[in-house]
Amino acid sequence: MSGEPSSASRRAAAQQLSSLRAAGVTRIASRTPTKTAASPGKKGASATQPAPAAPTCPQQGSTQSGLTQPGSLFDAQRSTMPGVERDEKLRILAGRVAKCTRCAELASKRTQTVFGVGNPQTQIMFVGEAPGADEDRQGEPFVGAAGQLLNRILEACQLKRADIYICNILRCRPPGNRTPAPEEAANCREYLDGQIEIVDPDYIVCLGSVAAKNLLGSVESIGKLRGRFFIYGRAKVLCTYHPAYLLRNPAAKKDVWGDMKFLMRELGVDL
Repeated sequence: MSGEPSSASRRAAAQQLSSLRAAGVTRIASRTPTKTAASPGKKGASATQPAPAAPTCPQQGSTQSGLTQPGSLFDAQRSTMPGVERDEKLRILAGRVAKCTRCAELASKRTQTVFGVGNPQTQIMFVGEAPGADEDRQGEPFVGAAGQLLNRILEACQLKRADIYICNILRCRPPGNRTPAPEEAANCREYLDGQIEIVDPDYIVCLGSVAAKNLLGSVESIGKLRGRFFIYGRAKVLCTYHPAYLLRNPAAKKDVWGDMKFLMRELGVDL
């Protein structure tokens, strides 16, 4: 038997490396199999089945008792997980995503999986819906027209993409950019919760109803979910319109700007 890797193996390895770069992984620690099976940041829990917390909804501007309060916006010390361990856990998870075939239709039609991008030690995570055609080609979330608008929103908030972490409900592009099916979101939920546990953000911004409803398990419209914080695990969750919706409905930009000002005020930044 030949010891040469197959062409399929080489393609999978190349895709994994691309996913790791997009995920912000800059260091690869030596593997320690007895440790990597543990759940990110939670000793003794399974890494493959993190338990989502039931969302709650305090009044706008209020803080639920017991919620960890953020320090500096980019304070790398908010979690005790060492950076090298965080990178290793993301590397392992991105590798599993690159090989995933749970959704047969999505796996057969994708160019590559789209894992996530940004600062793994940030306090702010943005969660969108699913990759589009541009994202499928480049392997990075929010790089098309909606992504360019998101960049401008971030700049107006005195943020950069490198300051935050961005991922989606799905890591594969649905054909024709259709809305993710419930079973597809369920198949991908393990990866989303894994990223949330590893990055351990203080704030999660859900972009659009698909992200909000899937993360929180809510049936409310995005219009009714806006303007207040929900709680997911230890993170405060803010819901707002997806940038793609703003491209079709420019009048809603003022609503998103209000939501972002609400978030930044919580962080001590007046816009």
